[in-house]
Amino acid sequence: MLNIVLIIRLVLPLYLHPAEICQEVQDIDIRSIYYETGVNNVLSFDVFELAMKGLQKTDQVHDKTIITIIDYSEPSSQERFFVIDLVNKHILYKTLVAHGRNSGEEKAVSFSNDAASLKSSLGFYVTAETYNGKHGYSLCLDGLEPGINDNARARSIVIHGADYVSTGFIENYGRLGRSWGCPALPLDVYKEIIDRISNGSCIFIYGIDPEYIKKSKIINE
Repeated sequence: MLNIVLIIRLVLPLYLHPAEICQEVQDIDIRSIYYETGVNNVLSFDVFELAMKGLQKTDQVHDKTIITIIDYSEPSSQERFFVIDLVNKHILYKTLVAHGRNSGEEKAVSFSNDAASLKSSLGFYVTAETYNGKHGYSLCLDGLEPGINDNARARSIVIHGADYVSTGFIENYGRLGRSWGCPALPLDVYKEIIDRISNGSCIFIYGIDPEYIKKSKIINE
């Protein structure tokens, strides 16, 4: 308690309203976690901050000890899938991830919640059950944002492994292959990642889309 009081006194202006102080403390905590986990080396603070603030507002997420962030503002040739341990404060996984075929070539630039779009959907998700289907071992996702990603289950948007998500594919084509909207992962790590994040953890998928920022109730509430 003493440490918290000292932080507030040293960092926060004395004229702030109590509600503003709470917000400032929250912001300090997020920035602290950003550096302590090493996420600052792989992800912008703005994206991490959106993810963390949204995580605090998602009642459907039962496991808040970890968060998965997918940064579709980066090209598919870059590692842009991150699983972060918020308790022990380190990155559990950092790997490649595919985006939807109609979202773009090397970068995902267009997003949709529509069934036949073959595009990725942005926003907050909660992980659900696993199953074995046409893509092998897969993880169901439930979108938490109406009109943005809430058709994920109906669209069969799942995490699965794919042979087109590899450094070899990048060497041959300059980018990853693309899915029908699923965040597909490399074959050598997807099962391990699925087991780690399944059944109630949060996934935040970010992309450059001003309309998403405007429409997201989780971000704006």
